[in-house]
Amino acid sequence: MLEEEYQERRVLPPHLRPAPPEPETFTYEVRAAEAEDLPSVREIYNHYVANTTVTFDEKPMTLRALRSKFGHMQKLNFPFLVAESPSGEILGFAYVYPWKEKAAYRYTVENSIYLGPAATGKGLGKALMAELIERSRAAGIKEIVAVIADRGADGSIRLHEQFGFKEIGRMGRVGFKFERWLGTILMQKSLK
Repeated sequence: MLEEEYQERRVLPPHLRPAPPEPETFTYEVRAAEAEDLPSVREIYNHYVANTTVTFDEKPMTLRALRSKFGHMQKLNFPFLVAESPSGEILGFAYVYPWKEKAAYRYTVENSIYLGPAATGKGLGKALMAELIERSRAAGIKEIVAVIADRGADGSIRLHEQFGFKEIGRMGRVGFKFERWLGTILMQKSLK
């Protein structure tokens, strides 16, 4: 019994205890994507293809297809962004793409934001969205549409709401992935 009491008394008072280590800060730079970033972008995207219903793609994106999409967006002068860590790791990406290919839709785009699994929940999605909206406005875009899966994408819905996107409709049972039917939620933001 005396030994237990002795152990309890040996605890240092709070003011004499060593300070806990400072938590590592999550730092990154948001910048325009470059062709050299595409393999990392593809890796992040394909994680979502294989493991989630936030994208309705079922087959991994090829580097060739991504390069083609990237080239098309560069020709249109549409923003394609990456978030890069100080060590050079691509942590996430965001871009806008034509909503439809018909000429009358030329001022309307669909947005996409994907984060690497280790970069979620740290404010990176907000940083990418803010920069994507500003660069879209600068590119002359007037409307951004988000097409979000109706299951498993609650974080994406909240993110879009925080930036003023409004729900404009829902479509049920339009996608079939992982042996189940999925719908979509459509959200829109004006950049006037």
